[in-house]
Amino acid sequence: MIEFAIVAPVLLTFGLAGAEITHMAVAVMRVNQISTAISDNVARVRDSIDESDVNEALLSAKFIGGGIDFNANGRVVVSSVEPNGKEAPNSGQYIRWQRCTGALNTTDSQPKYGTQGKGQNDNTLPYMGSSTRKIVAGPGSALIFVEVTYRYQPLVSSRFFGTPTLRSESVYNVRERNTQVLATAPGTTASVCTTYAA
Repeated sequence: MIEFAIVAPVLLTFGLAGAEITHMAVAVMRVNQISTAISDNVARVRDSIDESDVNEALLSAKFIGGGIDFNANGRVVVSSVEPNGKEAPNSGQYIRWQRCTGALNTTDSQPKYGTQGKGQNDNTLPYMGSSTRKIVAGPGSALIFVEVTYRYQPLVSSRFFGTPTLRSESVYNVRERNTQVLATAPGTTASVCTTYAA
């Protein structure tokens, strides 16, 4: 009994720490899956794209992130990026449209590389991504660049890892789409980036 009383707190601590590590690993995996799935799904829409197509792709965050309460604690930013078609020195990339979902409203959850319209008439957006992972859309093509941010929700206690902000970025080339203009869809509300809701 005495030995058990001495060892039990240590074993319990290790067990809880193991559960928290597993939960963190699952959260990281799901954040990565959300960014990849949304970027791929939006890029796959053929011929033309409208608000209902984007809203349908954004539902991935709700289903993939259900187990980590993503909608209330996360944010997805989808940007359609293409060359701005300007001559040097104003040539660069341009964010044609941008849509968002999720209730997280922090500095970290805002679009990291610019908002809709950035780079349209100048070279203020030379590329997307960090300085060590630059990517640009080629002439006549477009990229779907997705930024996902999630404030980690501990399973056991924040004493193990705190509540760090997890982030993932994914990008896919648009395939077989004739126009990059985001059309309206009757009866569909656009997921504009000024709205924060779970």
